[in-house]
Order: sequence, then C-alpha cells, then structure tokens
Amino acid sequence: MSLRSGYDDDLRLAHVIADQVDAMTTERFRAQDLVVSTKPDTTPVTDADTHAEEIVRAQLARTRPRDAVMGEEMPDTGHGPRQWVIDPIDGTKNFVRGVPVWATLIALIDAGRPVLGVVSAPALGRRWWAAEGSGAWTGRSLSSATRLHVSDVSRLEDASLSYSSLSGWEEQDRLESFLDLTRTVWRTRAYGDFWSYVLVAEGAVDVACEPELALHDMAALVPIVTEAGGTFTSVHGVPGPFGGSALATNGALHEQVLALLDPFRDD
Repeated sequence: MSLRSGYDDDLRLAHVIADQVDAMTTERFRAQDLVVSTKPDTTPVTDADTHAEEIVRAQLARTRPRDAVMGEEMPDTGHGPRQWVIDPIDGTKNFVRGVPVWATLIALIDAGRPVLGVVSAPALGRRWWAAEGSGAWTGRSLSSATRLHVSDVSRLEDASLSYSSLSGWEEQDRLESFLDLTRTVWRTRAYGDFWSYVLVAEGAVDVACEPELALHDMAALVPIVTEAGGTFTSVHGVPGPFGGSALATNGALHEQVLALLDPFRDD
C-alpha cells in the first residue's frame, strides 16, 4: 500500500484498534459462556459486542480525546467535526449462531464526509479498509495489501446482486420493486451484512442493497466502496450513509438500479 492520505495516522490507529478488538472477539466467538441478551428493538446483543465497543472507545479516548464517538451499544460522546462511528460486531446474529460472517466496523466522519473505514472480519481471516484519496485495500496488514477495484459490468442483465433478506423489503412495502430488480439481474445471492458491500468493492458482486440501515451499519463501508470506484447512496439516491438505507454499486449500474428501486424518484 503506497498511496498516502491526510488520514494516514487515523487509519493506522484504526488498524491497531481493530487488532485489539479482533483478539477479544475471536476468543469469544463460539464460546460456551457467551452472554446473549435482547435489546429493546428485539435484536440480540452479546457481551462481546459490549466489550468490543468498550475497547474502541477506551483507545479513542486516550488517542483522540477531542473527537466525538458514536457507537451501536453506548451513548454518543463528544462533539465537533470529527466523529468516529463504531459497529462493534456487524452480524451479531451470525456471531451468536457460530456463522463466521461478522466484522467490526470502524469509521471516521470528518465535517460530514465519511473519510475512513476499516472492516475487520477475523473469523474469515479478512480485513478491508480505505481512506479518502488513498484507494481501497484488503489484506492482513497495511504493509501487505491488495488494492480493490469494482467491476466493469454495465448491464443489469449481467450483474450479480447481494442482499440480506426479503423481510426488510416487505416491511418497508418495497418488496415488489426489489423483486423487479432480482428478476432483472443475472444472479442473486444473500451474502448479507457488511460482506455484500466489500464484495462490491472487490468486484465480485456488482450491486448490494438494503432497505433500512443505521449510520453505524454503513459509515465504514462507504469509503471502501467509493475508493474502489463504486457509488454508495440510499435506495432513494441520498449520497453516503445518511439516508437510512443502502445501495452500493460499481457506479455504472447505479442509475439503472435506482430506477427500479425508486421509480418515482425526482432526478
């Protein structure tokens, strides 16, 4: 990895923090004494989720005390133009069931721009990252990495689509438009969660979308997709991770997908 960014120091810090979190989450994965509870929104949370966020917050409090922090499991802290956004374990349901598709997501938003993202999936032995202006990468370390590029597929009929589930689209009363998309593309697979989006960045998948997501679900994914040459908006075309839903494509397919998912959108 040779390209440099104004966020190189932040990126190195995010990797150090991810290493610390990975050590803990890997130890707790498939642990017999894993503690699982249910949050008010009925989604599961484990002691590993909470401990992972505590690790990230403790490191940021020590090394970036002036920055704000937003996480999934704890109240927001601080204020100012720089905000770290954390999803301690994206894919908690997989984590609970022993499925290795889960990751820690660490993002930095600066003056309203998602400028840095790290996605670390230790059970898969994979990590993906990007910083504004320095490209998107995957590998085991900053010194041993492969640059990512989205695909060059330009026709939906040739595209591969990944998603998480059908139920979310049904709950949003958008199932028919989503099914229209699935009938148009070449192939559909439900890789789900963070994995759908890093596969877009890798060029292995051409389209990924979900009808409802929180900022912590998306913030780290945006720089990885866009620095790989892709486009990331909401399903209504709102740029970045701020629209409450996600549509990531290789860029060439984006308007075609938006036309199917939101046919009444004003351009």
